[in-house]
Amino acid sequence: MAKELIRLTNLTMTFEDGETILKGINLYINDHEFLTLLGPSGCGKTTTLRMIGGFLTPTSGEILFDGQRINELPPHKRKINTVFQRYALFPHLDVYDNIAFGLRLAKLSEREIDERVMEMLDIVSLKGFENRKVTSLSGGQQQRVAIARALVNRPKVLLLDEPLGALDLRLRKDMQNELKRIQQAMGITFIYVTHDQEEALTMSDTIVVMDKGHIQQIGRPEDIYNEPKNAFVADFIGESNILDGIMRQDLLVEFFGRQFPCIDKGFARDEPVDVVIRPEDIDIVPADDGHLCGTVTAITFKGVHYDIIVDFKGFKWLIQSTDYQEVGSYIGIRLNPEDIHVMKKSEYSGMFGDYSSYSAEYDEIAEGGEDEE
Repeated sequence: MAKELIRLTNLTMTFEDGETILKGINLYINDHEFLTLLGPSGCGKTTTLRMIGGFLTPTSGEILFDGQRINELPPHKRKINTVFQRYALFPHLDVYDNIAFGLRLAKLSEREIDERVMEMLDIVSLKGFENRKVTSLSGGQQQRVAIARALVNRPKVLLLDEPLGALDLRLRKDMQNELKRIQQAMGITFIYVTHDQEEALTMSDTIVVMDKGHIQQIGRPEDIYNEPKNAFVADFIGESNILDGIMRQDLLVEFFGRQFPCIDKGFARDEPVDVVIRPEDIDIVPADDGHLCGTVTAITFKGVHYDIIVDFKGFKWLIQSTDYQEVGSYIGIRLNPEDIHVMKKSEYSGMFGDYSSYSAEYDEIAEGGEDEE
């Protein structure tokens, strides 16, 4: 059974200008867990991370570490280290001395320092780089040095604040796998902050989706993706068609004037709901065989599949398919009960899910990834 390591209870953070960034966060984090705080800029994820690290003191609430309150404990006295997006390596020192820096401050013997540094070089796959100047390394190599330096002191928790933001797309994907491998090899807790849904889905044991200072959902990557709690989570994690519906009874939902079997229950009879249908779950069929029929308005080749925009009664759906469809063609779609996900109405209802103004989205490297959130 997993052992709880950190607990945040009713955590709030109001800055001097009166802006409240966190509004009563409750969260527990287990030992050896890879937990990701995910959300848009300004949602409170970096603020949460900085409070766990000791760089900010909460306005109210408690931070418990191994059952002990640590609200006022300074960063250097916590068994927690942080890796920021800007790695803050010492340019005048080589790789070995960068990693050894904290151990020398702790006055460990040179033999102990050497053993630990060489162990870390092995874990981050930089054996043979010990005498290199850090300025001669690639971005990914510099990041691994920063991680080794943070881990060599053997913290119980490593905090990572958008550490892959400055890397190009290919290197980011490589480092996602590398970080998960390092976390498993070290057997410690990683708390990771990102706005990148793919990073969160790829690496995490647990994802905490945040917006506007609140936690929207906590769960395993598969659960967050397949069973989003509200329209914000459905839109933020992956692409989604989000429709107005009415839950006629358990296992039966109505939208676009037609009733569909589904696998959801526990709603009131005739309760207004949000319905989410993932683009990859939709089967395209001839119009005569379709549950619903619509007109293709745009198609974009994405490599593995096509992104197809289809107009159903003025509402634009995104469908992802390996089959090409002509713009202007009239097609049908079929939906299986397990592909229809029903959610409670929320403050986010009606804000997402219509692809009327669709344009292909590309990740852009965020400038200044350490801005206050």
